[in-house]
Amino acid sequence: MNLSDTTVKQIDEVITHYPVKRSAALPLLHLVQEDQGYISQDAIAWIATKLELQPINVYELVTFYPMFRQKPIGKRHIKVCRTLSCALMGGYKTCSEFETQFNTKKGEISPGGEVTIEFVECLASCGTAPVVLIDDTLHQHVDCAKARALSDQIKAELKAKA
Repeated sequence: MNLSDTTVKQIDEVITHYPVKRSAALPLLHLVQEDQGYISQDAIAWIATKLELQPINVYELVTFYPMFRQKPIGKRHIKVCRTLSCALMGGYKTCSEFETQFNTKKGEISPGGEVTIEFVECLASCGTAPVVLIDDTLHQHVDCAKARALSDQIKAELKAKA
C-alpha cells in the first residue's frame, strides 16, 4: 500500500497513544481514508498487520461505520440528507437535481470523475432542511435552484483547478 510518509508517521505516532493496539483501529482507518480516499482490501490487511489483528477485525469496523468508504469517489463528495425532515422539505428532488447536473446516479462517480453523490442518513440540521454536505461544508435550505447554483460553483472550481 502506498501511503504518504506523513501518514505513516501519523499512524506510528497514533498507535503510541493506546495501551492496547487494537484501540487505534478507528483512528488508523480515518488516516488511511484521508490519505487514499477510501479503505481498500489491501488497507484493511495492512492495518490488521500493523495492529496485530485478523483482517476481519478491521473489516467489521469498515462495514459497520458509514463514514468509511470501500471504493473510490469523485473529486468532490456531495451528501444529501434523506431522513424525514429533509424528505418532507424536498430532499429527494434536491438529490435528483444534483444527479441531473452531474449526469450521474447516487453512489457512482460522475463522468470525468468530478463528483460522487450519496443519499445519507441525518446530517443533524433538521430545522434547515433540506441539507447537503459538500465535502466538509454544510449547506442549508437546498432546493433545486440552490442545488443548481452549488453544482455550477463546483464545476467552476474544478475547471479552475484543471
